[in-house]
Amino acid sequence: MSQQTGESHGWSTVPHRGSRVVVTGALGGLGRGLTQALRDLGAAVIGLDHPAALSAAVPTDGEVLAADITDPSAVRAAVDTAADRLGGIDAVIGAAGVVDTIHRAETFSYEAFTSDLDANLSGQFALARAAFTHLQQAESPAIVFVASQAGLDGLPGQVSYAASKAGLIGLTTSLASEWIGDRIRVNAVAPGMFGTPKVLAMPQSARDRMLATVPMGRIGTVDEVVGPILFLLSPAAGYITGRTLRLDGGAGIALTGLFR
Repeated sequence: MSQQTGESHGWSTVPHRGSRVVVTGALGGLGRGLTQALRDLGAAVIGLDHPAALSAAVPTDGEVLAADITDPSAVRAAVDTAADRLGGIDAVIGAAGVVDTIHRAETFSYEAFTSDLDANLSGQFALARAAFTHLQQAESPAIVFVASQAGLDGLPGQVSYAASKAGLIGLTTSLASEWIGDRIRVNAVAPGMFGTPKVLAMPQSARDRMLATVPMGRIGTVDEVVGPILFLLSPAAGYITGRTLRLDGGAGIALTGLFR
């Protein structure tokens, strides 16, 4: 982005109208919220999601391409197709991931552990690598990964999820440092408990136990995750790279008891 362009649009806290964005996990609760918000802002969006999710999904108004995030060749082909249809790529949002495997570490199978790492970490690297040459040609390119509070604080019973999201935070910082010369900003958000369909379907007792660690005492909304992601793609965040923004209702700042 030129200095003149940055000055004239520096206070915009959302992506420019006409921005070309690729969103993975586009059919999930967060992915749908992101794609709808971006389209409402006038962005051109193409989603990516697993073929199985695509076949089972309710039809959407926007275009979604099938791509297994754990297959680097499929990811590259889908990103290249998206770039061709959009006429380039200005931003990528890595929102795909799995969170379903729950075991204590001593009973956690190696196969399940590596499978979750493939989906939550290796797949995000494949996505970024596939998008790199397209982002190099953009005026103000950016990547935002969806990490997790679990990657910062750990998550008992979900060692693969926590480890993969911690790795994603490290990936964010490393890519940001390597690609800063290409003007590609790379950031992440680390949501805590927020209202996706999976979370809302949890038993109330399980939700209550988790909320006991959240000073705000409530589940975050999807919009409260979408908004910060849009900000990190915007001109107002043009001086931010290599950072992970916690979105956790204050869970990372102090003991809950101090707030009640």
